[in-house]
Amino acid sequence: MREVTINKNDAGQRLDKYLTKRFKTMPKSLLYKYLRTKYIKLNGKKTQQEVFLNEGDVLTFYIKDEFFEEPRKRYDFMKAGKALDVLYEDENILLLDKKVGVICHQDSRYDTDALILRVLRYLYEKGEYDPEREKSFTPSLCNRIDRNTGGIVIAAKNAEALRVMNQKIRDGELQKYYLCVVKGCPQPVHAVLTAYHQKDERTNTVRIIDKPREGYKKIVTEYTVKEPSDDLSLCEVLLHTGRTHQIRAHMAHIGHPLLGDEKYGDRKLNAHHHLRRQALYSYKLHFSFSTPAGCLENLSGKTFAVKDVTFQNKE
Repeated sequence: MREVTINKNDAGQRLDKYLTKRFKTMPKSLLYKYLRTKYIKLNGKKTQQEVFLNEGDVLTFYIKDEFFEEPRKRYDFMKAGKALDVLYEDENILLLDKKVGVICHQDSRYDTDALILRVLRYLYEKGEYDPEREKSFTPSLCNRIDRNTGGIVIAAKNAEALRVMNQKIRDGELQKYYLCVVKGCPQPVHAVLTAYHQKDERTNTVRIIDKPREGYKKIVTEYTVKEPSDDLSLCEVLLHTGRTHQIRAHMAHIGHPLLGDEKYGDRKLNAHHHLRRQALYSYKLHFSFSTPAGCLENLSGKTFAVKDVTFQNKE
């Protein structure tokens, strides 16, 4: 017999979801059989797979020890780099300044280093994340930014923070401001643009049109020219919607593509300035919570900004 007490990160999820994460080698058919035959009990009683767990609940297991035994391993995230620019940190979240050239999540090309891997290493070395203890939760990123774009990325340290932050993002209770360098000088110097957006999954490009059409989704982009110039202007952009390549494609659509943008921009201009990465940075984040925010309530009304913005690769 073994007992497991549900901690904060494991609470709030269905029992069967927790068990499939906790016992990765156990066949699901066997897991459900154990529940039916009371080989797995919740607080000393027979339970159902769809019950939700609470912090402090005690699970009792009358199952083979082999399902509890996992070989200790060297974690892959320890291969990741240590460089991590932390703008803000508390017990629930991290606000990170992701540099140009850093990928958010590993893929086939970048399988040993990514921002999330650096976060896991950072928390592990601080003693705030222990994979041996956390069987059903891993610290996660709440948003992502393209490899060739820099800016603020939010990382959740615990399950409650992840749930709340993801909901706030879905509800539009965060405002993300970008800085970008564009060709020419947009007129007027401040505008709220509305257009319609369609993504081509095959080419990973988007098309912008001015009038509604079937298959296109509405986008709203607000810009303010901060440093005007006939050649290149610095603009601040506030996204009211968040579609793929929205800023890059929308600014190009109005005749002011981003410097360095090889997909939607002016390649001759890019070559002249020796820049092949879009001059775009998600530099400011404002939390405007209009509903209760639980463990993240302390962030309500606060603004965080990157002071040293660079559009070049620092890695």
